[in-house]
Amino acid sequence: MTSLGPLRFVPTFRRYVWGGRKLGTFLNKPIGEGEDYAESWEVVDHGEDQSVVAAGPHAGATLGQLVSEHGESLFGRHAPLAQFPLLFKYLDAQRDLSVQVHPDDARAAQLSPPDFGKTEAWVIVAAEPDSWIYAGLKRGFDRHALAREVSRGTSELCLHRFHPQVGDCVFIPAGAVHAIGAGLVVAEIQQSSDTTWRLHDWNRLDAQGRPRPLHVEAALEAIDYSLGPLSPATPTPTARPHVSRLVACDKFMLDRWMFDSSDFVDDDNRFHILSVLAGGVEISGDPTGRTLSAGETALLPAARAAIKLIPRPGTIMLDAYLP
Repeated sequence: MTSLGPLRFVPTFRRYVWGGRKLGTFLNKPIGEGEDYAESWEVVDHGEDQSVVAAGPHAGATLGQLVSEHGESLFGRHAPLAQFPLLFKYLDAQRDLSVQVHPDDARAAQLSPPDFGKTEAWVIVAAEPDSWIYAGLKRGFDRHALAREVSRGTSELCLHRFHPQVGDCVFIPAGAVHAIGAGLVVAEIQQSSDTTWRLHDWNRLDAQGRPRPLHVEAALEAIDYSLGPLSPATPTPTARPHVSRLVACDKFMLDRWMFDSSDFVDDDNRFHILSVLAGGVEISGDPTGRTLSAGETALLPAARAAIKLIPRPGTIMLDAYLP
């Protein structure tokens, strides 16, 4: 297998009506003019949406090209895969996101063109005191009750909600109704999917003065009504005292490192997505020669030796990988 070395990508920005400026002011992303920068896609291989390598021998290549030409090196024990299976992004929610649901794999496979389902997890990076997370249905609300409130424009009455704290991790399985509330900056790991069905968009208009499309029937059909209310995950310890597990599911694993002294990402024959939430990390072999700073992301391919990490004091880092 060819060793690809650590990979750094150029972020891809998405602009939506609910976005703002914090991707630039808070996370130091190179955004342009405008008040609607909503998402920074850090690692993506989904159709025309492609991460582009920023530096090193593969500079200018897309992640999709690396999958096609170096799949065994990239995926290791999980090879072969037709595309990179995960998508990592940051979101700046200056207004409430729509009330929405994502399909599971079986339902998404029936779309034209087919897609992955979308199970995801959020880690709260910044939060205003009055910000809300909407996650799951309140107990006792079934499809009939939800459809009634959607028709009245009051679907939020059915939703479980809470005020999140910085560091909270919220696991959102496919089929869960959810919305990210205004005033939050979020790191998100998800399946590589861009299928979203909106139930309610808070009766607002887009930049052209039109309501955004809703997908009420598809959403009502895709909801898993057995899930009930969803709350922040309880981190669990791992063999390393400075690493806690935030999510363990069949789609991805998500760990949080809180460390001050050097350590290694083991040679475990699988890729790792590393993203820094606070502080910074020097990654051995990083082609940019720069510290991975807060809001920045790197991909460690499977074909590699153990990678040494040298953190700044107080560093907090996410590590996402396949089970």
